[in-house]
Amino acid sequence: VQLVESGGGLVQPGGSLRLSCAASGFTFSMYDMSWYRQAPGKEREFVARITSVGGYIHYRDSIEGRFTISRNNAQNTVYLQMNSLKPDDTAVYYCNARLVGYNYWGQGTQVTVSS
Repeated sequence: VQLVESGGGLVQPGGSLRLSCAASGFTFSMYDMSWYRQAPGKEREFVARITSVGGYIHYRDSIEGRFTISRNNAQNTVYLQMNSLKPDDTAVYYCNARLVGYNYWGQGTQVTVSS
């Protein structure tokens, strides 16, 4: 099982980034896919989720309207489009795949929002 995040980097406040998470080794379409983040000195927190069935989407309150999660089951990839980035969005962003009894994490990609 592998989850490989990419697309992180340094961006100025107000800028945009698109994170990708490429999955392999499991039946991607059956899993709920999520993004979490962890800022220095803080606990990992939920960012967004897209379910396997129905494609229902949930966001943490502080990012709704700025971030968009999507998935491409044919390419086994989940995305996080991040707009209007703020310094508080600085964190390592992790991809998560979850099914009852199964829980997988990627290694993370750093996002730094700074002028």
